[in-house]
Amino acid sequence: MPYELRFLPSALKEWEKLGATVRGQFKKKLAERLDSPRVEADKLRAADLKDCYKIKLRAAGYRLVYRVDDQAVTVTVIAAGRRERGLAYETARKR
Repeated sequence: MPYELRFLPSALKEWEKLGATVRGQFKKKLAERLDSPRVEADKLRAADLKDCYKIKLRAAGYRLVYRVDDQAVTVTVIAAGRRERGLAYETARKR
């Protein structure tokens, strides 16, 4: 059963600011993750980002951080943005 995709309001604003090409690449990867969101290689190890995973667009330098909730069967996008100095991860920590 595929998971439902949700966005935090602040993450949705970041999503809308992304270019169409980057959004398209993230959409493709998110569609794959809705079927099996827990990819061990992409799990974030920080204690304050429990149940959080990342999607990397290496060539473009963007990261998307999402949280998996098995109870509600949802994948919630927490942050999306450039990788610069861990900015996407810091933003995710604050949310």
